[in-house]
Parts: sequence; C-alpha cells; structure tokens
Amino acid sequence: MGICISSESSAIHGAPQEARDENVLVFEASKVLSGTRGLCSAYSKQGSKGLNQDAATLCQGYGTEDASFCGVFDGHGRNGHIVSKIVNSRLSSLVLNQKQVHAKIDTVQKSDNKNIINHVDTVEEDSAPNENFQEWKEAILGAFKVMDKEVKLQENLDCSCSGTTAVVVIRQGEDLVIANLGDSRAILGTISDGEANRIRSCNGRVFALREEPHIQRVWLPNENSPGLAMSRAFGDFMLKDHGIIAVPDISYRTLTANDQFIVLASDGVWDVLSNKEVSSIVWTADTEKEASRAVVQAATAAWKRKFPSSKVDDCTVVCLFLHKKQQLLPMGSANPS
Repeated sequence: MGICISSESSAIHGAPQEARDENVLVFEASKVLSGTRGLCSAYSKQGSKGLNQDAATLCQGYGTEDASFCGVFDGHGRNGHIVSKIVNSRLSSLVLNQKQVHAKIDTVQKSDNKNIINHVDTVEEDSAPNENFQEWKEAILGAFKVMDKEVKLQENLDCSCSGTTAVVVIRQGEDLVIANLGDSRAILGTISDGEANRIRSCNGRVFALREEPHIQRVWLPNENSPGLAMSRAFGDFMLKDHGIIAVPDISYRTLTANDQFIVLASDGVWDVLSNKEVSSIVWTADTEKEASRAVVQAATAAWKRKFPSSKVDDCTVVCLFLHKKQQLLPMGSANPS
C-alpha cells in the first residue's frame, strides 16, 4: 500500500527527545515524501486532560502511485484512545480493500452489459458522472460500516460510551474525496445541516449545557447522559439506536491550480482557531514539515489565551501540500476553503 506512517509508530521511532518529553507524536515528513507527488507533514500534542486520544495516518502510493490517504481520528470516552488507534491502524486498509472489491464487481458488470447491449454500455460510459468518485464513495461507505462492526466485536473493550471521530482525505490525481465522521475537520470538507433533526427523529435529545452553550450534545431520551458532542462516530453504541451513526458525510472536489494544501485536524484545533487562521499559519510556515507543528503550537497558545481555566484539548494536524512551497502562488491567488 505504498508508504504509510501512523502516529503510533512515529511516537516510538520518529520523535526527537524533546518531543517525547512533551508526549508529542511527530511524523517524520522525510519518510513520506520520497517518490510521491504530495508533500505531507503531521504533528500531534497531548493536551492537559490525560492520555492523548488522537491518532493520525499518512499514506503515499495508496493503491496507485498518484494516490494519497490522510486521516485524523479523535477518540473520546474512557476507551477512546484505544478506539482511535484501532481505527487508525485498520481504516486505510479497509477502504482500499473495498475499492478493489467494487472495482472487480464493476468490471464484471460492464463486461456483462457490453455483451448484452454494447451501444447502451458505450452511452453510459460517456455520460456517467465522475466514476472514480463513485468508486471511492462506495468503498468508504462499505469500509466505515465494517470498521464500526469490528470496533463492536473487540473483546474486553467496552465501547458503549467510547468512540472516535474520523476525517479522511483521499487524493488520486486531481480527484479529492473527503469523508467526515464527527467533529474533526478538513478545511476542504463539508459539514451538512439537519443533524439535530435527524437525532430527534430517533428519540435522541440535542441541547447544550448551561456552562458550555456553544457545544450541542446528544443525550439519551430519558437520561442526561452521555452528552456526546457529535452526531456521527465509530463506537458510542449506547447511542446508536438514538441517531448516532457511523455513516460519513462524503464530498468531492476536482483540484485546480488554485488549491494549494489540505489541512486535517482534530477539534482541539478547530475549537480555538478558524479555517482562515489555520490556512494563514500553514501558508506562512517556513517549510512543509514545520506547517503542522506551527498550527498545533498556535492552537495550544490560543487555548491558554481564550480558555485559561479550561484543560487544553489534544491537538493533531495533518497537512497535505499540493505543490512545493516555492511553487505556491501569491497569497492573494490562493483560495483555501
């Protein structure tokens, strides 16, 4: 599957001493750049709440030479750190396996259709919407479903109120596919509306606590628990009958010359930094390798400044550059969303 670096392996082998002392997970960018079109960097730092429940993966040569897989996973609950690591280690392989399965099925179906009505098959081929995206979408939906089942079947692991987010970006050539589960985010990702109504239709309740009015949480019908701050996640099986699902929002974008980089991050970053602020930090970083660390450092400082009495959340960032920094357009030409 090409070169794949995860936060677990980097924490053991790749981090400098000062990073290990701070319980920082560092990805060695040099390990994932050789022979690839994309330039990547990633950085993760534990907050002050306890174990770092974040995990992340960078894969280059993902199935094909021109494909990359990036993922950030933010665990929550007592066993969230375990769930995020399980998903981090398995999801990229599951998606690729599903992609290969669907590709074989499509090949057989096309062959059968061509043998029956050749001219109809030709018309469908010419008029079909982006076929590559459809294949990735089917693979992602299938893989997320399998992943949630695998989490549930883990022995001696209680995931009734533990789980993880997942934000995944797959780049293949000029095609960009984003899948989002929970409140981690990719800058080019899309968060859909209407989630609260969907939860309520399943008898779940959605409201914010008085002490944190900016955070909407999901609660059981007749109990003020568990108060999950997202509507989609792996795990959290106590709420699966009340609207929490493991079906990701999936969106697509055709990359253009104006698209310069993609940033994935856990909510510890987005709680204190805006999309624009993160984009500016990445843009002005000295090197690709330093970009993710610069965002994490800015987020940590913002936590202490904005919420001095609160515990700092874990912060994890993955940056995928679409061009080398010396090839970037002037700042006014960029259009990160």
